[in-house]
Amino acid sequence: MLNRYKTLTAATLLAGFSMAHATGLATCDSGPRSGWQPTEKLEQQLKEKGYTVRRIKEDGGCYEVYALNEKGERGEFYFHPVTLAPVPTKAR
Repeated sequence: MLNRYKTLTAATLLAGFSMAHATGLATCDSGPRSGWQPTEKLEQQLKEKGYTVRRIKEDGGCYEVYALNEKGERGEFYFHPVTLAPVPTKAR
């Protein structure tokens, strides 16, 4: 019984840890990483549109991009890692 309790506690902590790192602003049904396009391709596409990319990371199965748009305005943008299409976000 004690072993089962430890396993349940560990699983609960891990679930809480992963949820603490996701913002919940967007989620993507992105499938296995082997099908994802490289972040370098997304960065290049954004640069061609006049964006200055500061950082790209994964959040909620999406690519989360911190960048300055063509007007120099700072923003946080989400893209589907397979299609690189913009993903709508939930209001904060």
